[in-house]
Amino acid sequence: MTETMQRQLTSGFTLSYSDTAPSGATLGCVVFIHGSGPGASGMSNFQANIEAFRDAGYRVLVPDLPGYGQSDKPTDVQYTLDYFVGIMFEWLDELKLSNYHLVGNSLGGAIAIGMSLTRADAVTSLILMASGGIESRETYFNMPGIQAMVKYPMGSPEFTRDVLAKLLTQLVYDPEHVTDALVDQRWATLQTQNATVLATMAIPDLTDRLGDIACSVLSFWGREDRFCPVSGADKLFNACNTVQSIKVSQCGHWVMVEHPQLFNRESLAFLEAL
Repeated sequence: MTETMQRQLTSGFTLSYSDTAPSGATLGCVVFIHGSGPGASGMSNFQANIEAFRDAGYRVLVPDLPGYGQSDKPTDVQYTLDYFVGIMFEWLDELKLSNYHLVGNSLGGAIAIGMSLTRADAVTSLILMASGGIESRETYFNMPGIQAMVKYPMGSPEFTRDVLAKLLTQLVYDPEHVTDALVDQRWATLQTQNATVLATMAIPDLTDRLGDIACSVLSFWGREDRFCPVSGADKLFNACNTVQSIKVSQCGHWVMVEHPQLFNRESLAFLEAL
């Protein structure tokens, strides 16, 4: 059963999230943290994965990050890594959860890493897909996908539905994954967004701290990623203490969208082996 909920946190921030529980005993809690970009939301990133994790016995939480989806989009804050991490912990603490697995794509990967470095006791494992936060800002902004993403500011007249559809094809190897339904979903979310989240986003390069990650890590990376260079997979593999790395050919930035069966199978096997 999936419930979509709005929770006003003690800080006053209202966070939107889905909560999907298994029908039987719960093996644990898995928190999916989505990436950045126009129209991004938790559901648009992970709708092909939730059911498999639920059927395996996990409670699945999928939040919309600050500035995205149906969560609050303040214009008077700086969207730093500490800000995202703080909101995530405030939310999970108020749900009275003390241990969970984090699954993060792109920006969500950086947030997951940041959370594991902040409170190692709370984070049981990390599953990262083309994680952000492990290159310099200059490196990321030289990637063709990010150059395309920042070409038209959110909310500008030039940012049409067709522009969004074309941008989404940058995220995948095979454009067949950019369906009309996905474009409609992201376009609807985009109407509520403002440019502050991208204009003020500041995510540090955490490369030098990867060796401090205490939990086990599973990393996925698409060979044809146009947003985060595939060399990041080797950074994680070489620096993390307990790590598995899966590189996928004919795959862009969205392993979990383009190859959901592979992603679900390998992720669940990783969790089962912990």
